[in-house]
Amino acid sequence: MSTNQPEFGTENQQLYQVHSRREILSLLRGIQDTHQLLSIIINGGAEVIVTSILEVDEKNNKLFIDQAPSALLNQRVIESDDIEFSSSLDKIRITFFASQVNTCTQADRPAFCIDIPQVLIRLQRREYFRVNISSAQIVSCKLMLDTGIHIAQVVDISGGGIALLDEQHQLITDVGYEYPNCHLDFGEHGSIHVTLQIRNSQDLSLNSGKTNRRIGCEFQGLTPSMLTLVQRFIMHLERQRNARMTGMV
Repeated sequence: MSTNQPEFGTENQQLYQVHSRREILSLLRGIQDTHQLLSIIINGGAEVIVTSILEVDEKNNKLFIDQAPSALLNQRVIESDDIEFSSSLDKIRITFFASQVNTCTQADRPAFCIDIPQVLIRLQRREYFRVNISSAQIVSCKLMLDTGIHIAQVVDISGGGIALLDEQHQLITDVGYEYPNCHLDFGEHGSIHVTLQIRNSQDLSLNSGKTNRRIGCEFQGLTPSMLTLVQRFIMHLERQRNARMTGMV
């Protein structure tokens, strides 16, 4: 019998990540050659600059990006240490991150330059990128039961839903059952109220001999602003995970 604690996540994050340098270069060049817009997202999504890729310089490991018309916005990008880039190619969303952006020139025009990213996130339109939530990042969900408020731990999240732990087996797990007006608290990132629909459940055996119940829930009636907040939180978790993997934290 395994002595390891069970993994509560449901999806392999590697399915969405591209690590191959050849493929990363190909995707970036595809964005450039097809003149796709590139969004630069700073301040946790409070500011977005729409621009484009000017050049993919494989030899010098640099990606050149057109600057914004506003000097103030350009300065905010340079001063930021947590920058998200988002574009699309053939209806596939492409996202990558940088901790530093420098100014430079490309073909005698002002530009941003960053190192070519080592990892891209590639996401089909109908797919949801799911991340596990570590014990260090507690996310809670309040559900309204007949007996009162029930607080459950969220163990993974995507743009389509969440997975909850129901240690006391208090929740109804019938597929299709809905819990309205659930409160999801993302700490400093904000919170939302949303209906959760039960999609699946699984009892997990722990080393102590006890069982824990993992319940997969789908968001119902998620507004665009709610989805944006959820996606920002997911990208925050992914940035933290990538930083741990690369030894940056």
